[in-house]
Amino acid sequence: MGFAFAFALVPLYNVFCEVTGINGKVFQSEENDKLVITNGRDLSLQFISTNNEMMPWVFKPSEEVMKIKKCGNIISEVHSILGKLVEPGISTWELDKVAEDYTVSKGYVPAFKGYQNFPGSICASINHEVVHGIPSKNIILKKGDIIGIDFGVYKDGFYADSAFTFGVGNIGSDLELLLDVTRDSLAKGIENAVIGNKLYDISKSIQDHVENNGFSIVRSYVGHGIGRNLHEDPQVPNFVLESEKRENSLDLVEGLVIAIEPMVNVGNYEVEVSNDNWTVVTKDGSLSAHFEHTIAITKKGPVNLTK
Repeated sequence: MGFAFAFALVPLYNVFCEVTGINGKVFQSEENDKLVITNGRDLSLQFISTNNEMMPWVFKPSEEVMKIKKCGNIISEVHSILGKLVEPGISTWELDKVAEDYTVSKGYVPAFKGYQNFPGSICASINHEVVHGIPSKNIILKKGDIIGIDFGVYKDGFYADSAFTFGVGNIGSDLELLLDVTRDSLAKGIENAVIGNKLYDISKSIQDHVENNGFSIVRSYVGHGIGRNLHEDPQVPNFVLESEKRENSLDLVEGLVIAIEPMVNVGNYEVEVSNDNWTVVTKDGSLSAHFEHTIAITKKGPVNLTK
C-alpha cells in the first residue's frame, strides 16, 4: 500500500470536554474529607498517563484534541472558500495560493507544503487523477472537470486533514453520482467509527456502498491516524480482503483520531504514479473522486474535527 497524504491513529487520554465526551476518573480517598482549602498560592498541575508498552496508543489531554479541532476549522473554512472559486478558467496554482495565504493569515501552517518535498499547499487532482496532484499555473479548470482538493493544516504540534471533490460547472448526472456515492461512502465509514466496532466495520461499510453502486474503491492508498504527526498508525483501508476476519481487526477505542478517506473510481480500482513522482492516476484512465474527514471516536459517537 502507498502512503503520502492519503496514510494514523492517535488515541487520546481522558478527553473530557463536549467534543470528546470522555469520562476520566480519579481515585478518591477518605482522607479528602480532612483537606483544608486555601487561596494563598497558585498551583500548576500536569496530568500524566501511562499505558502498556506494547500498545500503539498515544493518550492526550483534551486541550490537544481541541488543537486538532482548531486546525480542522481552518481546513473547513479553506474548503468553503475554494469551493466558491472552483469554476472554468481558474488555475490550480491560484487555488493553492488562496489556500496558503488564508491559512497563514490565520496563524496556521499548510501541512503539505514541503512534506517529503511536495511543492504545493493543496493537492489538486483533476478527473482521472486520484490524489496528490501538484498545483500549477498551467493547469486550468474547464467546464465539466472534477477536482479533488486535499488540504492539511498544522499548528502547535498538531495536524488535521480533509479532502473534497468539486464539480467545475455542470458535470452531468453520471459524475454527480460518482461524487454523491464517494461522499456518502465517507459518511457510512464515519457512522461506523464508534466504540465497540472494529476498523473492519469502517472499511467494509465504505466498500459495500461503493461497490453496490457500481464503482470501485482504490486499494493502493488508504486513510490514516493523525495528531502529532500527519500520518500515524493505524492504516485505515477503505476495503476488506475476502480472507480478512472481523475478529482479527483493530478495536475502535475511545480517543482514537483517524482520517477516513475513500478514493472511488468509475472503472477499475488499480492506480499508478505519474512521471512527476507524485500524482496518482487511474490505470484505465477512468474518473476518480476523493472525500476525507478527520474523525475522533468518543463515547458520544464519532466527532468530525474538520467539519
